[in-house]
Amino acid sequence: MEFTAQQIADFLQGTVEGDAGVKVSDVSKIEEGRPGTLSFLSNPKYTHYIYDTDSSIVLVNKDFVAEHQVKATLVRVENAYDSLAKLLQLAESVKPKKQGVSPLAYVAESAKLGENVYVGPFAYIGEHVSVGKNTQIYPHTFVDDNTKIGDDCLIKAGVKIGDRTVIGNRCILQHGVVLGSDGFGFAPQADGKYDKLPQVGNVVIEDDVEIQANTVVDRATMGSTVIRRGVKLDNLIQIAHNVEIGEDTVMASQSGVAGSTKIGKRCVVAGQVGFAGHITVADGSIFGAQTGIPNTIKNPGGVYQGYPAIPVNIFRRASVVYKNLPELQHTITDLQRKVAALEKQLENK
Repeated sequence: MEFTAQQIADFLQGTVEGDAGVKVSDVSKIEEGRPGTLSFLSNPKYTHYIYDTDSSIVLVNKDFVAEHQVKATLVRVENAYDSLAKLLQLAESVKPKKQGVSPLAYVAESAKLGENVYVGPFAYIGEHVSVGKNTQIYPHTFVDDNTKIGDDCLIKAGVKIGDRTVIGNRCILQHGVVLGSDGFGFAPQADGKYDKLPQVGNVVIEDDVEIQANTVVDRATMGSTVIRRGVKLDNLIQIAHNVEIGEDTVMASQSGVAGSTKIGKRCVVAGQVGFAGHITVADGSIFGAQTGIPNTIKNPGGVYQGYPAIPVNIFRRASVVYKNLPELQHTITDLQRKVAALEKQLENK
């Protein structure tokens, strides 16, 4: 579909600067702009690209001030990045959606599928599974018995969903997600061996959650592992048994949460962050990349970095000291030699 600059501005409640009738049918990065595409500028590091980009339209913040002539048409909006998201959501919403059950899929007789559901080839839908209306289940997905999936969900190829999992409405599971695998529960024995502790709980995913590729959420030992409304989990994340992640928390790739830990609402977790088990994290906590959290975080809204996690302002000062440790060591060694020489002189008097 094609949109003019004016149509885009009207939709985003923005203003046009340039040719209001210019049309776009695709998007491109500002540094790789092509005629007939729309780009955006929100990060100041990319400002210099706007003067040479071949994109037909560029979304910019209202306060953007051009230092040179810009040949693209500008659409000024409150927040260029947020506006881009709205445009892409609009474009996705008008795409035709697949419907119907492939003859190559297996759907148990006791399963219940809502209206306009899509089940792709080689998908497996187990006994007493319920799937809400407009949900799409792509090929090679496995949905085990007694699972409940809500309305308007998108479940990409190769997803594995364990028995008795509960998934809310408007959830997105990207390729290779695993929900409801066994938690890491083993009881040590006197002879040094480990007996498996059966994991008899389940996983509950609330509304508007997105879980990206190859992330794993383990079933609870007892009760439920719970991912609350609006949570966004990146690729390659491990969520252990009986964990609870609070509403609107976001977590980046390669992070991991050990068993029975509870993370609060609206937390921000960067990549490769690790949480110890059986701790609680306060609402609004922010963790920089590769932070390790061994203990409970009680105060809401803190920003942390390092291992063990410390307030980021302290971490930055400590990093300066750490960086200078070799020079400090040389200084201390020189001082030790000088002190030893002075002591020897005093002994000889």
